[in-house]
Amino acid sequence: MTNTPIDKSRTALVIIDLQKGIVRRQTAPYAADIVVKNAAALADAFRDNGMPVFLVRVRPSPDGKDALRPVTDATMPLQPPPPDWAEIVPELGPKPGDFVVTKHQWGAFYGTELDLQFRRRGIATMVLCGISTNIGVESTARFAYEFGYNQIFAEDAMAALSPEEHLSTIKKIFPRLGLVRKTEEIVAALRHT
Repeated sequence: MTNTPIDKSRTALVIIDLQKGIVRRQTAPYAADIVVKNAAALADAFRDNGMPVFLVRVRPSPDGKDALRPVTDATMPLQPPPPDWAEIVPELGPKPGDFVVTKHQWGAFYGTELDLQFRRRGIATMVLCGISTNIGVESTARFAYEFGYNQIFAEDAMAALSPEEHLSTIKKIFPRLGLVRKTEEIVAALRHT
């Protein structure tokens, strides 16, 4: 795929949950270290072009009271995370000028200042990546779609817990919300814009 229009003055990079506690998990179809490497390449390209980088992390409140507890078939165990769990991985920063957004749910827009920061900066498009493709990334993408943002998904800068989860979102959901591209295609578009 070649057509990847990027207006440098109106595009931001959003990196979801590349933090110490999450990148320790086994991911697929890309290992977490590959996801981090590709996300770092995107972040460097954005910074080199003077474009905003938003590093999103999830951090539960110390008392755990902000955790959702709906009745579900697949319960998620609630346990206190280790002290460094929410720290952004060092390969990503944060670097001077980056924005760190702390969320308490799956999506980066719900209950955060991300939409406000986008609107104040005139952001119309976001390049999105991170872990997990079908949870934090997809939830953020669905909100962005409903808010009217254009989206470019860096397919090889995201992963899930299984190849099936990743591919289902990449093949069935993201093409309806935006453009699905590889990291190198996005970096090349930034070089030629």
